[in-house]
Amino acid sequence: MTQAPAPQTATPQTATPSDPQDRAVRDAWYAVGFLDHLPPGDHHTSLLGTDLLIRRQDHGTFRVTAGDTLLPTALRHGCLWTSLGTPPASPVAIPEAAEPDRRLVCCGSVAVHASGLRVVENFLDLAHFPFVHTGILGAEPHTEVARYHTELRRDTTDSMTGGATEVWATDCRFHQPQAARSAQAALETRYIYRVATPFVTLLYKTCPNDPVRPDVIALFVQPTAPDRCLAHPVMFLLDDFSPQADLVQFQQRIFLQDRIILENQRPRLLPLDPRAEIPTRADSLSVAYRRWLKEQNIRYGAA
Repeated sequence: MTQAPAPQTATPQTATPSDPQDRAVRDAWYAVGFLDHLPPGDHHTSLLGTDLLIRRQDHGTFRVTAGDTLLPTALRHGCLWTSLGTPPASPVAIPEAAEPDRRLVCCGSVAVHASGLRVVENFLDLAHFPFVHTGILGAEPHTEVARYHTELRRDTTDSMTGGATEVWATDCRFHQPQAARSAQAALETRYIYRVATPFVTLLYKTCPNDPVRPDVIALFVQPTAPDRCLAHPVMFLLDDFSPQADLVQFQQRIFLQDRIILENQRPRLLPLDPRAEIPTRADSLSVAYRRWLKEQNIRYGAA
C-alpha cells in the first residue's frame, strides 16, 4: 500500500491487553518459543507487554507464569503456546501437520521492531516479491499481481477452536525464480492464504516435489509490545532430501529481507483507517485483513 497524505497529524492510540475492546487479542493463543530451543530451566520472554517466565521442568512439561498467575499452555506445531486470557481449547489447527511424510521445519525466531499486525500483513503481500525478494520469490518484468479472491470463512478444521471466522485468499499465483529451496527451475506458483487469528497466518503454495499437495508455511507472531514482536516461522514441507540447515537458511534469508522493509515503515503500528494508506488492486487481501481486524475491535498494534 502507498501512504496517503493525512489531513492532520494525530498521536496513534494503542490499547493494553486489558482493554475490553481487545478481548480477541487477550484470549488468543500465542507461540512463545520453539520446543527444541527451550532446554530445561527458566526462560524469560514477553507477551502483550507482560513479562513471562517459562520453566521447562525435568520431565519435559512446561510451566508459564505472569507474575503469580499460572497461564494455560499447549504444545503444538513444534512450539510452546500460551495465552493471557481464556483461549479456545487448542491453538490453530493445521491438518497437513499430521501427514506422516511432511517435515516440520522450525526456522528460528526473529525480533522485529514493528507491530505484529504489520508483520502479518507483509506476509500476505504478493506485490513485494519482485522488489524485496528479487531472484527468489519474484523478478522483473513479472511484477503484476493477477486477480485473486478473498473471503471470510468459518474454521471447520477443528471443533475445539470454537469455529472462529478466518480470512482466506484463493486463486493467487505468481511467477517465482525459486519458489522453494528444492525448486530446480522457475515456477508459476499458486498460493492460498489463511489468516486464522490476528497474529497467526499461513500460506499453502505449490510444492516442487508433489503435483497435488502444497507446502504449508506458517507464521506465528508473538506481539511483545504494540510496536514490537517476535516472529516464529514454521514450515510443513514435502521435501525429504534438502538438508534441514539449508531449509532454515532459505526461509531466514527471505524473512530478514522482509524485516528491513518492516522496520522502515511508518507508522510502526498498522493503520486501520481506510484513509491512511491508498490500496491498489493487489492489496485486496490486506484490505480484507484490516477490515476484519476493525470488525473485531482489534486495537493492540493498530494505529
